[in-house]
Amino acid sequence: MKTATPAMARAINDRLALDLLLAEGPLTAPQLRTLTGLSRPTVSDLLERLQADGLIQVTGEYGEDRRGPNARLYGLVAGRAHVAGVDVRRGSLHVTVADIIGGVAGSATKVAEPDDLASFIAATVAEAAAGRELHTVVLGAPGLVDPRTGLTTDSGLPGWRPDLAAAVREALADRLTVQDLVLENEVNLATVAEHRVGSAAGHEDFALLWLDDGVGAGVVLGGRLRRGVSGGAGEVGFLDSGGVEFCNLMEARFTEGLALEAAADRIVKGVLTLVAVLDPGLVVLGGRTGREGGDELAALVADRLSARSPAPTAVRPTTVEGNAILQGAVLTALDRTRDAIYG
Repeated sequence: MKTATPAMARAINDRLALDLLLAEGPLTAPQLRTLTGLSRPTVSDLLERLQADGLIQVTGEYGEDRRGPNARLYGLVAGRAHVAGVDVRRGSLHVTVADIIGGVAGSATKVAEPDDLASFIAATVAEAAAGRELHTVVLGAPGLVDPRTGLTTDSGLPGWRPDLAAAVREALADRLTVQDLVLENEVNLATVAEHRVGSAAGHEDFALLWLDDGVGAGVVLGGRLRRGVSGGAGEVGFLDSGGVEFCNLMEARFTEGLALEAAADRIVKGVLTLVAVLDPGLVVLGGRTGREGGDELAALVADRLSARSPAPTAVRPTTVEGNAILQGAVLTALDRTRDAIYG
């Protein structure tokens, strides 16, 4: 069995401290020693090292309201790096820029259907960045994104192209510095948000059924997002139900103004498929329908599911506030940036 080298041990300790500062906010050296179990010299060395690397800084003092010497508070340098999350959909584009600790630093929204989608995205990202360099940009859009090549199937959006990620990267090169850019299926990003800050927080296994202007599913098993070999995992919209694709059944939720009971009758068809194949234990109803239907719709779907499936499965509505796709894009960009910068 290999033992950790001194350099590896330092890297592990540094990341442990950085993750604690992300989760807890500014901490003193004694607090870091208590939370990490590391010795006084080890914590002293890592604080000096992280300050020299520009990753942390003294943000204040602890115990300013009592007599005696105060302990310094150490916090992360928020401006050490910035990221952007992008939600690309028909007729609109939404961008959020965040610093490395997740604070919103800029945003932009455009309503248009451009012929040159890549340039349109690049210009909007640059506007939201407002002169800041971006370490990572994550684009969320409809369509299957091949995890091996980054190429995507036709989403039906105006100006779409299979090499959209590469085209946006090239268009951004003339506007600002970006080190990392990835394209991800939008439902997968909504699934990331649900897993981190929504109804599936704390669950290692679950499926998100996305019910919005498109229909799809995201799958998390063993705590990891599963994309499939070609990016097609969770494409339940193509399911055939009595000669009608499931996505077309759900579109009637909006066009026909279906009552919740009728919507539940249709939704359970997709949920049953996810449960029969994956047995995730939890299905979250996301998108506009899941949010508007709330607990009442989730309960109706759960009742219908329990009558048809022996696998115990909780059904919950989404609890992600705001744009789940955009939040998932920012969270994914932050994960990639922190791994690159924090080690």
